[in-house]
Amino acid sequence: MSDLDFPTSAETLDGVSTVEVRTSANAALIPTIRAVASDLAARADFDLDAISDLRMAVDEACATLVDVAAPSSSLRCTFLVRRERIEVRAEVNAGQPDAAVSTDTFGWRVLQTLADDVQALRTPGVDGNGPTVGIRLDKHASDAPR
Repeated sequence: MSDLDFPTSAETLDGVSTVEVRTSANAALIPTIRAVASDLAARADFDLDAISDLRMAVDEACATLVDVAAPSSSLRCTFLVRRERIEVRAEVNAGQPDAAVSTDTFGWRVLQTLADDVQALRTPGVDGNGPTVGIRLDKHASDAPR
């Protein structure tokens, strides 16, 4: 989907752990993913502000994607946990062929404020399926000024 190559979900290399969460693309299930993000950041010794920012950024990213998801689509979140940062990639299969994550919204601005880096992702659909759209964000362990 992007030029990031994630290790398989059971792999741990050079201090990198990967956790994948998959749910129905339903707003009622976003708190579960948000809780996983918080727990992973706390276990990685992120400071309280960084944990809070990551939790809110994951919530906003997932809510954005649920809005464009195809009916009965899954919301997939992959967390690459390093000691100094967590990379999150969330994605859904979109319901419309021209669907994309809008980067000119208030929600996108919130993501840019909460995360240290954020990107919209899109892979064209194949065989009559809609595209896969996603959001990749990075959050560093300390909430130092950017």
